[in-house]
This record gives sequence, C-alpha cells and structure tokens, in this order.
Amino acid sequence: MKRSATMYPPVAMVLVLFAHLLVFPQSEPQSTKKTYQPNGSEGSLAGTVSLSGTAPWPMRIDMSADPVCHENNPKPLTEFIVAKDGRLANVLVYVKSGDLLEGLSFETPTTSAVLDQHGCRYLPHVLGVQVNQTLEIRNSDKTIQNVHAMPKNDPDWNQSHAPLSEPLTHRFKHAEIAVPFKDNLHPWKKAYVGVFTHPFFSVSNRKGVFTIEGLPPGNYTIGVWHEEFGEKTLEVTIYPGSHQSLDISFDMAERKVLH
Repeated sequence: MKRSATMYPPVAMVLVLFAHLLVFPQSEPQSTKKTYQPNGSEGSLAGTVSLSGTAPWPMRIDMSADPVCHENNPKPLTEFIVAKDGRLANVLVYVKSGDLLEGLSFETPTTSAVLDQHGCRYLPHVLGVQVNQTLEIRNSDKTIQNVHAMPKNDPDWNQSHAPLSEPLTHRFKHAEIAVPFKDNLHPWKKAYVGVFTHPFFSVSNRKGVFTIEGLPPGNYTIGVWHEEFGEKTLEVTIYPGSHQSLDISFDMAERKVLH
C-alpha cells in the first residue's frame, strides 16, 4: 500500500524545530541572584600597601614628538612603580571571592567612572569600575589622542579622540583584572581598569592607603594586583559592623615585569 505524505508531518515538525534550535541559540536564563540590600551589619576593610627593597627611579619620558604634550607636561616620568617612604601606589585591592557573594548581585552605579587624558597621560593610572557601569574618557589636552582598550573578556575597543571634544563612553560586559589601555599615537600612555561584578574594590593612593566599605559579613579572599608584581591573595573575615585592617606588602624581588 502506498503511504500518504500526510502521515509524516509530526516527524517533519520535530526536525524543523530541532534545526531551529541549532541555528538560533537560546537566550541565557534570567539570573536568580538576589540584589543585595544593605542592612546595617556591613563592615569595612582598610590598610596600606608597602614595598620592601629599593624601588627604581622613574624614567624621563620623551614627549617631544607631540609639541602639545611636551608643552603641557615638560617633565613627565614613568609610573611603572610609584613608591615613596616604603608605600606603594596604584595597587588594585578587591574582593576576589566569598561564599556570601556567590548568590548575590549588586546594582550598577548610576554615576560614571572617569578616566581623563591630561598632559598626554591617563589619569588615574589605575581605577576600578563595575560591569555595565559607564566609563567616561575625557580629553583635556589640545591635541588628538587615541583610546585603545585591550580586554580579554570583551571586544577590543579602539577610537580616536579629538582635542577638547565630548567625552567618550564605554561599558564592559564582563569582569576582568585588569584591562590595559594604551594610546597608539602616544606609546608612553598607559592605564589599567579593573572590572568587577560588585562594588568592593579600591586603589591604593600615593601613601599606599586603600579602603573598601559596605562589605557584608563573611569570609573573603582578597585579591591584590599591581602591574609590575602581578596578583597575590589574602584571606580575611568581616564581622558584623567591624572595621578590619589589612596590611599588604610587596618585595622588589617579586617583580615580574622589567623595563
């Protein structure tokens, strides 16, 4: 007996649906993480970053290729290691992991983080932002500049920036330690941006001081990163309402990047 084609539609429909699933990837499931709401039990973490050994003297940068740069910044120095009186600046201190954070999400700040281009340098040299937070890049110099971000977890981003023009804006979709920024027109110009899923990060100032506030009580692994020394980790416990101190040290013998 000759079979009718009408006997096969259910099978055909399954095949078509299967092919559709292969061609069109399904959207990721909605996050089930609860948005953290401060409840008054939060603590803080503060301390200093010290450097043992003799830090190298900063080197003079030749900006004469761009007269505007040279005029605005006649005696520029490298920022590979910024240390004074045994204290180390530009160290990114952040919560790397913690059991309590695994099931929580944190609101994206509505204010922008700012990276300025002044004296043909990036200011600040190191900063942190949250995922999807707006990073505002300004050009305060009367010369054209180039902003080239080179993340590993997001697309490469490269754009010219006219003098005294409107700020450029950018948002990172994925966390990363730390995204290097350079300038293809001014090769001495560098910065590093840490991208986090939470607000618990800080950068040590020129006195080596850092502060992280609003930490929910719990046990944490703290990451400490510097462009020349790499990353190290430390363990800390935040008790309800406590103000914990954490002293961090690097040694010149640990330096991984040489110039």
